Amino acid sequence: MDIQEQKQYFLNLAKQNIKREGIDKLLEYLEKTDFFEAPASTKFHSNFLGGLCFHSLKVYERFVKRLQTEYGEAWQDKVSLETACIIALFHDICKVNTYKTDVKNVKENGVWVQKPYFAYSDPLPYGHGEKSVYIINGFLRLTREEAMAINWHMGSFDPRVKGGFYGLENVFYSYPTALLFHLADIEATYLDETQEN
Repeated sequence: MDIQEQKQYFLNLAKQNIKREGIDKLLEYLEKTDFFEAPASTKFHSNFLGGLCFHSLKVYERFVKRLQTEYGEAWQDKVSLETACIIALFHDICKVNTYKTDVKNVKENGVWVQKPYFAYSDPLPYGHGEKSVYIINGFLRLTREEAMAINWHMGSFDPRVKGGFYGLENVFYSYPTALLFHLADIEATYLDETQEN
């Protein structure tokens, strides 16, 4: 899918499955950002134009599969499709307007050439998962389950955990949706996505 097709798929999923008050304002906000054109990272997964939306869609697909595997055909009795869409589609909203295209000097065949790359600069350094929760809550009210899944989607890769936070296991025991979503995010990142160097 090209960037416009991805954008339409994303918007269709959100509009068809999320009926919560504020979703229209959240989507309007996204349209004013670089969400649909931005990469998902500078040099890791989906580090290409449109990569952030691509990643969000792949995570959504993986999350639904994981919910179906864990809970069977009646998975929506445990986690609604609306909740699954909110968590997956907006979990990385913290990355909007943080990537800029720049150039760096690289030596190729003994000659210095300028190569484009994505630089990262965060105008709102609020964290990662917690920043996504903060932004989303400015438009629509998250349930505690949704907030936990988005906030802790990085799992043990989260800088708070690396810094010594020991409560992640309690999060995953108390909110199994957060664990299932973390696994879906990891699967999409390493099984469905690529890097461009």
